[in-house]
Amino acid sequence: MSAATAGIDRSLPGAHRGSGGGPAIVIEGLYKSFGKLEVLRGIDLVLHQHEVVCLIGASGSGKSTLLRCVNLLEPIDAGRILVEGEEITAPKIDVNRIRRRIGIVFQAFNLFPHMSVLDNVTLGPRKALRRPRAQAEADATALLERFGLADKRRDYPDRLSGGQQQRVAIVRALAMSPDLLLLDEVTSALDPELIAEVLEVIRELAGAGMTMLIATHEMGFARDIANRVCFLDAGRILEEGTPAEIFGAPREERTRRFLQRIVEAGRL
Repeated sequence: MSAATAGIDRSLPGAHRGSGGGPAIVIEGLYKSFGKLEVLRGIDLVLHQHEVVCLIGASGSGKSTLLRCVNLLEPIDAGRILVEGEEITAPKIDVNRIRRRIGIVFQAFNLFPHMSVLDNVTLGPRKALRRPRAQAEADATALLERFGLADKRRDYPDRLSGGQQQRVAIVRALAMSPDLLLLDEVTSALDPELIAEVLEVIRELAGAGMTMLIATHEMGFARDIANRVCFLDAGRILEEGTPAEIFGAPREERTRRFLQRIVEAGRL
């Protein structure tokens, strides 16, 4: 365990909720287009409680758009999405209420530059969850300490390394006590030496039982952490299975060609 994650216990927010036995997410017949460009073409996917599913595929295959649809950042054109049995794509759904249950972390960090780390982390709990400032700050400080960031709580984002900023972004999402965490290429904006500390944090979250849907280009990481891997191609889930199945014995020729290029590039 690295210094960045030393002291993390298994009582992370949301890690043990949603244990009623039903799936965490059910996606049925999901279609999404931007103008004439069809980005998602009939996505069907079930994500179970405490499961980690990694989405892999070439850039433009639809991974990020799928995550944005699950978080209701993009309206869908057809199909439906259920989170813990509730259809979140139903008409007149309270979008803000749903988003309080689903954390999302982007590759670009998206921290507020004019706010300290502590203010970035406590803004959501104070504004959206109506937690008193003292409680929000105490909870945030405890989370930051778990992730090796307590000494940075008064700093502003421009004082942090890229890896530290991404860890703060993850803490900010966890501070909302989500049932589900979406991670969208969270290492893509990082220098190679900073990637390991962020991936270690995600491994700790998986060990704590957090339900996660992860879009990633880090094939070795997906192989190590995922319960299942989905290979997206041209807006469809072309193949899914365990990491051993996808990386060891893919059925589809398109999957084999994609992974061969990854191997040739030295990324697996």
